[in-house]
Amino acid sequence: MVRRKSLKGDYCPSARSLDAIGDWWSLLIVRDAFDGLARFGEFQKSLGIARNILSDRLRTLVDRGILETISAPGGGAHQEYRLTRMGRDLFPVMVALRQWGERHLFAAGEAHSRLVERETGRPVRLDVRTEDGRPIEAGDAIILKVPVEDGE
Repeated sequence: MVRRKSLKGDYCPSARSLDAIGDWWSLLIVRDAFDGLARFGEFQKSLGIARNILSDRLRTLVDRGILETISAPGGGAHQEYRLTRMGRDLFPVMVALRQWGERHLFAAGEAHSRLVERETGRPVRLDVRTEDGRPIEAGDAIILKVPVEDGE
């Protein structure tokens, strides 16, 4: 198997973010953690993932500060996984992925899960805005790249 190149020191925030998250299994674990899942068995049942892969992804998410382990309520040897502040900050990323999927990967009227505000039941929507609050689209923005010195 080819070893994945680390993007930890990359100049691009997107590359560093993807390096920290790892892969799609990790994002699905984060999704389930937002949905209240906390135990190894709950993640395994929800995802249908092999135990060794799940164990590796959970360990990686803990090592990278996205999840933390806590003792399960009531004591015992069991531990639970909880999103850290860093993990909870992935919420807009997860909403953006949902919205993109709803827009492009489902037929009109096709049933799918919905993300709603707990208190009101109203749909959650994410907009991209400038610092002063104006809506902005991809064509209205550019990435200012860090100059790379010769020899790098």
